[in-house]
Amino acid sequence: MDATPRTHFLPPNVRRSADQDRALQIGYGSTCSQPSTVAAMLRFLDLAPGQRVLDVGSGSGWTTAIMARLVGPQGSVLGVELEEPLVTRSAAALKGVPNARVQLAVKGQLGAPDDGPFHRILVSAATSRLPQALVEQLTPDGAMVLPLNSRLVRVTREGQEAAPGYYAFVPLR
Repeated sequence: MDATPRTHFLPPNVRRSADQDRALQIGYGSTCSQPSTVAAMLRFLDLAPGQRVLDVGSGSGWTTAIMARLVGPQGSVLGVELEEPLVTRSAAALKGVPNARVQLAVKGQLGAPDDGPFHRILVSAATSRLPQALVEQLTPDGAMVLPLNSRLVRVTREGQEAAPGYYAFVPLR
């Protein structure tokens, strides 16, 4: 995370707060998650070099860039985001990160089923139901981390495991 400064991914009006451990508003009803939450999610996701990763609700692109570093040049990260201005801004911030890209999410469709399957999926938006459409985009040995009923949950095809603590996120749309 130190190698991927959050400042570069934030709109100018909140960059002065980039070092604070809190979620920051990035516009369009979206936030850039607080660093300690991102760290917890990424530890739970357990990324490895060479994996294909889907970042649902990629927002600023910061987490997309961090995951691209973690999966290395043989891996890839695809971010999907509903808000076109955020896609434009994060795509510009991701220039120079060859194994990461972001695209506009298709309304009414979760994830990127045409680009799957994925070894890992990170969902940065809260839900009260397990999104089966995303589970189906996992490889057989894949895993997804998402905020489910205010808990960070790691989902595999075999089951679920919750991390300690409670988390607040914008809702999954």
